[in-house]
Amino acid sequence: MSVQKPVRRITVPQIAARKGGEPIVSLTSYHAHTAAIVDKHADFILVGDSLGMVMHGMDSTLGVTVEMMITHGRAVMRGSQRALVVVDMPFGSYEESPAVAFRNAARIIQETGCGAVKLEGGARMAETIRFLTERGIPVMAHIGLTPQSSNVLGGFKTQGRDTDSWPLHEADARDVAEAGAFAMVLEGMVEPLAARITKQVAIPTIGIGASAECDGQILVLEDMLGLNPKPPKFVKVYGDLGGRIEQAVSEYAGEVRSRAFPTDDQTYR
Repeated sequence: MSVQKPVRRITVPQIAARKGGEPIVSLTSYHAHTAAIVDKHADFILVGDSLGMVMHGMDSTLGVTVEMMITHGRAVMRGSQRALVVVDMPFGSYEESPAVAFRNAARIIQETGCGAVKLEGGARMAETIRFLTERGIPVMAHIGLTPQSSNVLGGFKTQGRDTDSWPLHEADARDVAEAGAFAMVLEGMVEPLAARITKQVAIPTIGIGASAECDGQILVLEDMLGLNPKPPKFVKVYGDLGGRIEQAVSEYAGEVRSRAFPTDDQTYR
């Protein structure tokens, strides 16, 4: 009798070791059934606070709570088997102090079973990243365009267009890496700067609207599937799932209205 070996999840050290190697594949997921699909292809799955807009119809990520992240994080853990699962720390859950950040990060990991958390911010969050990692919480950093700071940034603007700002972004990357982050997301950053940072830091960079020279890439799943009617300009849309869903719903509605829907004598399954 053959015994099937349990699937082992990709670990934080395995992701960290991919620096300069085979590109890291990542997508977001917020529920079990998409997580099961993404899990077959992604190295890590991000339960992003973008779920506020994608799943809950919010205007931004700022209204997302720790409880929401835990609910969706649990679902993604149930649906996946092999990918590392990283859960975003939402706005207001980590900025106050390293101690508050630890309390919320520990709760997220305990209640979801995820492998790491992600938080936004560069040099200003280095102390918090160090505090968390020294206490056993793996942290993925996020610099460049940080959506939780969109009110301060004046909207969703590409970072690094002014070369005078490059040293600040490079310092952010250096500081979060030295603080112990195992990887960092570079979002909405001009390509030459993102490529430059990727060469400068010893941990993997994950691009979203940044350089193809990053050590990996991530997209919001619903954006690349065509479920977002106005995806960001940098997103390649790989399928028109929104159109196919609408077509299916329209067909169903037409059958119901014309009484062509399957009859009661068909076997219920």
